[in-house]
Amino acid sequence: MEQVSASASAVVRADRFEWFREAVSTDVMPLSIRTERPSGFRAEITDLRLGPVQLSTFSYSPVVARRSAAHVRRGDPEQYQLALITHGAIRTSQLGNESLVSGDLVLTDTSRPMENESGGDGAGVDVVMLRIPHADLPFHPDKVDGLLARPIPARAGTGAILAGFLVSLLDQRSHCGPGELPRMGHITLDLARACIAQQLGTPGAAPAEARTQLMRQRVHRFIEENLGDPDLTPQQVADRHHISLRSLHLLFRDQPLSVAAHIRRARLERARDDLALPELRGLPVQAIAARWGFVSATVFSRAFRAAYGSTPTEHRASARPVP
Repeated sequence: MEQVSASASAVVRADRFEWFREAVSTDVMPLSIRTERPSGFRAEITDLRLGPVQLSTFSYSPVVARRSAAHVRRGDPEQYQLALITHGAIRTSQLGNESLVSGDLVLTDTSRPMENESGGDGAGVDVVMLRIPHADLPFHPDKVDGLLARPIPARAGTGAILAGFLVSLLDQRSHCGPGELPRMGHITLDLARACIAQQLGTPGAAPAEARTQLMRQRVHRFIEENLGDPDLTPQQVADRHHISLRSLHLLFRDQPLSVAAHIRRARLERARDDLALPELRGLPVQAIAARWGFVSATVFSRAFRAAYGSTPTEHRASARPVP
């Protein structure tokens, strides 16, 4: 499980607000944060990686945060941040929209300036934040802009389903076995897409080019996760995604490599990286080739030389540090 938790209580009282300011500015995105009461500041942060998305929780004392155009230029994770305000209230503004959100969801874009004020009543806030890469939200940015900094109801409909799932996932994360959380990440992303599609008035629908992009991303992800399977072929990829082989090839029509060539290149890249690792020097070249789906050492060596201009053995030798 890839989870990181931190608390301001781990640092001396006088430094707790500065710790929070630095943690958010470094790990989330550059922005300025101020508080009326830096002494006695309370903050706890948890980050949970879920495959394509990241789920974070923030619990902190009242602050005012501002992300300017200069902050965006300094660093932009290029994410949509979908926040569920589980306790307290946050006033947020972006692109001329402004809302006071409590108990609901609100969407913001890290690539645009924004302002947030939390705990205006003097109480702290608790936030569950889903961080979604821009490329994984299949809607035209101009349409999504209209949703920014506007409340998304979390007490009924798809918003309630998403909110309930996020809270349940956080409660049950310690009981998930290896590999389960990345799969939960894909489910989380699908629920977030459905929630936003509902708000846009297009449930179950997305532009054709966005649907194509999403399917291509799923195919790439499937290939990356199954490179070690010697039976990984374009036909298997098509079958697992319930599309025809012709449809799969059409997905890659405008890509630099065909499906088969992409699989072969990805396998070669992983094998090349492994051959350069000092801790794998005792592993035979053929074993590394098999690790990445090459059943024939001869085929692997020939393909490796064609791609990189040297044999696997020569590459391994050149990667060794000079004594």
